[in-house]
Amino acid sequence: MKHQGLDEIRTRALVQSSQPKARPLSKVERLERWAAALEREGDKQLNTLFEIEHMPRAKRRAMRADNSLLSVAYADPVLRADGLAGDAVGDVLTYFRIKERELHDVACYCNNGPSRSGWSAAARVRGLATRPPADVRPLIAAAGVALSLVAAVVLL
Repeated sequence: MKHQGLDEIRTRALVQSSQPKARPLSKVERLERWAAALEREGDKQLNTLFEIEHMPRAKRRAMRADNSLLSVAYADPVLRADGLAGDAVGDVLTYFRIKERELHDVACYCNNGPSRSGWSAAARVRGLATRPPADVRPLIAAAGVALSLVAAVVLL
């Protein structure tokens, strides 16, 4: 029997875990798990991210900070095992399936100052989990009415 390293075995064999694969967490479960992790931080002040909205997109997605709301999420082993790849803005946006504006409201310096407590951040994240999806139909209808009024005024 020839001794083979693990890397060599992986290239030749399909290695399966004996543990059954858990189902992926839903968006709400992910956000609730993040909120719970933030609550465990209690009064501890967690760093916010400075002026997220003013960064070019590529730099914004790479933004991160030590001891931040995002690093608390990444420190959670369940969230990492479920697919959270890192504690950068892009990782969090992709994994939690939230909009940049939502993350901005939770983690930006301009809304929260240089830091916020774990409890405060948990409440905001939990709000993302319980917020119903926005219905844009009324906005589209209002825009149509506004355009009609503008067209009527221009044509008169």
